[in-house]
Amino acid sequence: MAILSSPLQIIASIPPVTRYFTAATVVSSLFYFWLQWSSENGVAAPYLTLIPGSSLFYPWTFFTSVFFETSVVEFVVTLMFVPASLRYLERLWGSIETIKFIVVVVTISNVIAFALNWIEFVALRNADLLLYGMQYHGQMALQVGLLVAFTQLIPEHQVQLFGFIKARVKTLPMAYVTFSTVMCLIGFQCPYIVIQFGWLFSWIWLRFYRKNVGDALGGGHTYGDRSETFAFVGWFPPFIHTPITLLANTAYVYASRFHLIPSGGPDLESNYTQTPGGTRAEAERRRAMALKALDQRLANSSTAPNSSPNPQAPRAPPAAAASKPDAAAVPSSHDHAAENNEEVDIGKAREDVR
Repeated sequence: MAILSSPLQIIASIPPVTRYFTAATVVSSLFYFWLQWSSENGVAAPYLTLIPGSSLFYPWTFFTSVFFETSVVEFVVTLMFVPASLRYLERLWGSIETIKFIVVVVTISNVIAFALNWIEFVALRNADLLLYGMQYHGQMALQVGLLVAFTQLIPEHQVQLFGFIKARVKTLPMAYVTFSTVMCLIGFQCPYIVIQFGWLFSWIWLRFYRKNVGDALGGGHTYGDRSETFAFVGWFPPFIHTPITLLANTAYVYASRFHLIPSGGPDLESNYTQTPGGTRAEAERRRAMALKALDQRLANSSTAPNSSPNPQAPRAPPAAAASKPDAAAVPSSHDHAAENNEEVDIGKAREDVR
């Protein structure tokens, strides 16, 4: 009879960063909901969420606003997706790299959104809307960043959304970005525009800056994932690959010239050979399976004639065999057929290896 784990044991089994991050999200969001319920004129808390006109006086909100979901729908969606995703990545990356990823994606997205609002204010002079009418909050930027991380790790994995929509993991980030673009075009810039910034800067971090401990040749560590399967142009449809490639290559040249990105290491393609779901790892697994099948076929073909002789072949008496030594040297038609079948099986196995 299985003994059910207590809630404390389940909580203790969750990695520390995921556990504390989820707890902070729940407590902060519930506190915000209480403020909404107790306030008659709505919540105006510039010390909790990122408001472009006030955040210069509350700089911690560039990161801490991630813990505040201001609607029940956003709160439920966050709890359904983010904790499970962080748990998976923290066990794969470690706590330090997970913290770096969260801080970079959330903070940089909020900083860019803050700067964009100030640029729009300089152009349009509408402070009530652009500086004090928008508050950035929640984990939309982190959500799309997690989708980018899963695209790097398990791009071909198929998921089922809402019980009936099936999609591959690699298609989800751009679907979320497209949703963000539509919402921004119809007038909901805040908070949906941070989805686009979260997608871009999570890819930049995973492509160039995330430390891969122990993946380099001879030990040590490398940075990022420079494989072709994770290139920037891969996010876009084929008909615009040419201008995107030109733009990305130009940006990479200048970033390298000014030493803005670290070196990828001595063997860039070996960075993610040990990553579950990676292209090279998948190829190695298939090759190992094919070699195993080839070894089994060769072993079966070599032991079959010795262990199971043909019962239909008549046995010659010893005297006859001694008197006619040349007969043993002449193979029968049945032996020719067996050899041909064996060559066909081995040939098929070798094709599997290729």
